[in-house]
Amino acid sequence: MGFSQADCQKARQFFAQKKYAEAHREYLACLDADPKSKEAAERLGDLCAFSKKWKQAAQYYQKLIAIDPKNAEAHYKYGGALSMDASSGGKLKALGMIGDIRKSFEAAISLNPKHVEARWALVEYYLQVPGIFGGSESKANRYADELAKLSAVDHYLAKGRIEEYFERYPKAEKYYLKAHAIGNSRTTLNKLTSVYAKMKRPDKAKAATEAFESNTRTKTTSI
Repeated sequence: MGFSQADCQKARQFFAQKKYAEAHREYLACLDADPKSKEAAERLGDLCAFSKKWKQAAQYYQKLIAIDPKNAEAHYKYGGALSMDASSGGKLKALGMIGDIRKSFEAAISLNPKHVEARWALVEYYLQVPGIFGGSESKANRYADELAKLSAVDHYLAKGRIEEYFERYPKAEKYYLKAHAIGNSRTTLNKLTSVYAKMKRPDKAKAATEAFESNTRTKTTSI
């Protein structure tokens, strides 16, 4: 156990320094010394995800779930890795994985009712999956509406995402404007300008960008 802890400490330092190859080597040693190391299993999954090795990432997250079944983040990350692996493997592969993907995100919410990212994942899931296999705008909206209790910005962004997906751009604009009014961040601005591009309204995009940059300069000057 002492050997395992020492290895994990070195791995932790490499990970913090973004020396990912070295961190991967040390976390492998850590997991070999202690097969029940939650930290090693999760970080090895993260490192594989950084390298877009989605299948391997899913395997490590699945190991983390076996070690710690009530870890909401483990279920969320497992579902995310499965999603990315499915999207890179063609439609047939994706259709064979959709059940496990959905169950993983649902498990994350069940274990942590305040899990924002898992709800976002399910919004996207129900938009992307064909209707014959369970895709549903109403279910996407259900999870978007659940976000209202957790984060107003995420709620409006998710509602805007749904409207944008179905090319109802004026409605998407209204939701993104509400999100931007609350969040006033680069993320909310990018969502807004993206939909303006689809609406072919560069004038609105320019005005929103100028207002945001002016507000940012004002805050910086006051500080």
